[in-house]
Amino acid sequence: MSRELTAALAAALDAADLRPAILFEGTFPSGMVRIWTGAGPVEWDGKTWTGVGVLLGLGALEETSDVVATGTTVSLSGVPLDLVGLAIDEARQGQPGRIWLALLTEERQIIADPVQAFSGRLDVPEIQEDAQSCRITISYESRLIDLNVPRNWRYTHESQQVLFAGDLGFAHVTAIQDREITWGRG
Repeated sequence: MSRELTAALAAALDAADLRPAILFEGTFPSGMVRIWTGAGPVEWDGKTWTGVGVLLGLGALEETSDVVATGTTVSLSGVPLDLVGLAIDEARQGQPGRIWLALLTEERQIIADPVQAFSGRLDVPEIQEDAQSCRITISYESRLIDLNVPRNWRYTHESQQVLFAGDLGFAHVTAIQDREITWGRG
């Protein structure tokens, strides 16, 4: 897939000193979590992103021309207890998350329009802890994963009653399913 790059981003890619950064934004019931791979806070898109240093890890970011559901993971190691509680209490399947690849100026400002590398929905959080550290890994799946989910909806009177009680639009479907209908003869 081709991507549109701003002139400033293209110039930064041509520079001898490349300063990459990864930004992650996830939705949780208590609000948005915005973190990035640097140290300290940084401003971008009118929002403040909290720096987590080198503690942020990402899974593979695949891009293909085929219509295929892909996923990735976002990991934090050396996690403080309040974030462990957030992962345990507030991780809900289906909540959106996005990842951007950005470049920084010498003054640690994000160069306009980072490239969105992934957008998906939260699948499963996993917490691994040992005596020295704690690691939270959250899996995100592309929305295309829904293509693999079977639909439980049927065009029957019973299914219609669940959605719209009293509607008789499908009341006679079972009566006509095996009926032979002659069409076009006099």
